[in-house]
Amino acid sequence: MNLIIWILIFLAGLAALIKGADYLLEGAEKIGLRLGLSSFVVGVVFVGFGTSLPELVSSFVAVFKGIPEVVVANAVGSNIANILLVVGISAFVARKLTVSKNLIDSELPMLAISTVIFLGVIYDGSVSFGESFFLLASYFVYLFYTIYGGEGDESRKSFSFSLPDKVLAVDIVKLIVGLIALILGAKYLIDALIHINEITGIQTSVISITAVAIGTSLPELIVSIKAALKGKTEIAIGNIFGSNAVNALVVVGLPGLFMTTKSLPIDSTTLLLGIPVMALATLIFIISGISRTIYKWEGMMFLLFYMLFILKLFELL
Repeated sequence: MNLIIWILIFLAGLAALIKGADYLLEGAEKIGLRLGLSSFVVGVVFVGFGTSLPELVSSFVAVFKGIPEVVVANAVGSNIANILLVVGISAFVARKLTVSKNLIDSELPMLAISTVIFLGVIYDGSVSFGESFFLLASYFVYLFYTIYGGEGDESRKSFSFSLPDKVLAVDIVKLIVGLIALILGAKYLIDALIHINEITGIQTSVISITAVAIGTSLPELIVSIKAALKGKTEIAIGNIFGSNAVNALVVVGLPGLFMTTKSLPIDSTTLLLGIPVMALATLIFIISGISRTIYKWEGMMFLLFYMLFILKLFELL
């Protein structure tokens, strides 16, 4: 009975985390536009960074709750889910995802570089304070390039918002409610994760790399599927490039700065299985991107690859 209760708390926390991020972003976007930020900058920052908010907040809470191994597992699991699950389902739904030359020239190299940097940092099984700072600094270089190097990129103009007449009280309320829901959702999600681990004996990192990662990837999944159904495959693909870069550089780097006395640990499952799968999935995604088309059959292969990963993770195969 206790297990069922904690599973329900886990799901409720996950729902609050996702909905809180949604409300916070909605309010912040309108306030940012009204304060004078360009629609392009607001689009890049909030769409790219915003869909990774659940991962970031849950990672922070994990550090403060004393289970820092969740941080890297969360980021790795989310990147795997974004590529194999989100892109796989999007390609299956849309039958074909087309990647523009602009996206290949700009976002694809940045995803490759951020992944290589991330792999270079974590290969030794931990992330030190200095390495966390380096990851975060790399993200700001990535952000600078995205904003100042891509003003003319047509694909990025998809992430544009119309300027609201004024900041309404409802926007401020959404911002505050979203922030509270985000924090409380993360707290209860991590609390539930700890108790599920104690009851079942399943490693927190395994739960994080699967259930938490899939749950926190739901914003990307929703955005990408909606875009795919509307034929806006640029958004469906571009959303993943930005989110995975944020996961690799910020979701690990920022919480790592609060580990001043020791490094962020990486558990053996994440190190020996999760990271190689993430590297391979990213490589396949980049190759598919270079080919400029991801077909339905490739989407099905992505999904089968993800199923294989889950089976191996739980030692069912």
